[in-house]
Amino acid sequence: MAGLSVDYIVRLEQGRATSPSAQVLSALARALRLSEAEREHLFLLAGQPPPGPGKVPAHIPPSVRRLLDQLDGTALNVCDASWNIILWNPLWAALCGDASTWRRRERNVAWRIFTGGSHTPEQASRFEAAVVADLRAATARYPADAGLRSLIEDLRAVSPNFAHLWDTGAVGVHEPHTTTIHHPDAGTLTLDCDILTAPGSDLRIVAFTAAPGSAAADRLKLLTSSAPAP
Repeated sequence: MAGLSVDYIVRLEQGRATSPSAQVLSALARALRLSEAEREHLFLLAGQPPPGPGKVPAHIPPSVRRLLDQLDGTALNVCDASWNIILWNPLWAALCGDASTWRRRERNVAWRIFTGGSHTPEQASRFEAAVVADLRAATARYPADAGLRSLIEDLRAVSPNFAHLWDTGAVGVHEPHTTTIHHPDAGTLTLDCDILTAPGSDLRIVAFTAAPGSAAADRLKLLTSSAPAP
């Protein structure tokens, strides 16, 4: 649940784990599908200030949740403005892995692509520039978000390419592109990747699809049949 261990959740319920972090509270709010008012109340109960306007929002509207529930034949994930993966459907998990078991940085798309992604060099250069432009814009919208600042600092430290793009003011826009995923059971899948936005929120919906009749489409169908129930 929420990417947290069962033991930790039990300790929370029993009052043996105190002072949960803002990240833990946000994860719980998403897993419990709390409304914005309920989410704010959860933070206050835990003695934490609710996320303010200067911090990256992680609230997922019900319409976005329904989209993931209903498009079960498309591998989808949802990212916040920092490119943290905060929600995904079963097919995406079957294709890319269960993100609930990933460590904090492993759930960040920017971190993954700048520390070893699956795009070809040409695909990577366009996508990387667009992600850097996204993050730069996010720092302007959310100047009080410590997690976003920390992500930028860490990326600059570990990725010379990120540091170069950041320092030179690289700009880019998200365009439909292809990506290659090497799956241990389904083999190599070359998929179309589209970045969608959810009106009224600062979320990105990442969709992976295959051309009809292609080998990748057949392999994706096999993964669909084996994907765990939501």
